[in-house]
Amino acid sequence: MTNAAVFRSLHNPADPLVLVNAWDAASARIVAAAGARAVATTSAGVAWTLGVPDGDALTRDAMLAHLARVVAVVDVPVTADVESGFGATPADVAETLRGVAAAGAVGVNLEDTVRGDNPGLRPVADQVERIAAARAAAPDVYINARIDTYLRGADDLDGTVARAHAYLEAGASGIFVPGVVDAATIGALAAAIPAPLNILVGPAAPSVAELAKLGVARVSLGSWVAEAAYTVARRAAEEAFSAGTYTSLDGAIGYGELNALMSG
Repeated sequence: MTNAAVFRSLHNPADPLVLVNAWDAASARIVAAAGARAVATTSAGVAWTLGVPDGDALTRDAMLAHLARVVAVVDVPVTADVESGFGATPADVAETLRGVAAAGAVGVNLEDTVRGDNPGLRPVADQVERIAAARAAAPDVYINARIDTYLRGADDLDGTVARAHAYLEAGASGIFVPGVVDAATIGALAAAIPAPLNILVGPAAPSVAELAKLGVARVSLGSWVAEAAYTVARRAAEEAFSAGTYTSLDGAIGYGELNALMSG
């Protein structure tokens, strides 16, 4: 099977795809070496690595160049977080998807948030056009349509499900609903959405086994791992500058092991 076919097959509620999101080539290699069946990028982690904030501040070209480096260092399928598509029009989204496919990635997350002067949820009709353009531009790419109702505080099960159906009809492959950790809501979403459901997890979320029982096919750690890594950097700096000690570095991967991982 091609990487694209393998990636699609991994979305199975009986054995959910767990994505420990990477933010650069090194973190991708570490995650892959730990046993990842696929690697996903986190848009926040990628943006921070390149010195800009998350939320459409990164350029398409910078994202694609970074993505190509991630794809080049792992053998498993790679899926990219492309935020809202890097452009105002469906044609812009199509251009992004062509670039993702050319970089060798087999999937994308495409969110329905609008940023800028009037932030909020994109109208369904507009997002449908963007997903349709993405599908036409990259027929084999797995389009994980992210619905930000709960992140935006809408707490709207019916509205979320309606968006999911519209996005699937437009060509989405699966549905991503971040911001939900309540088991009853997750179960209701899985039952009402006729496609693989992706949930964003963190310390307060149900376990992978519990999510599988609820019908979840894909579990993402999102920016949490990058946040934890940067927390170690800040903790080590604060300790060294104040106490003059280095205990924050206990448990670090050794130089030799990490360097060997990067040797491919």
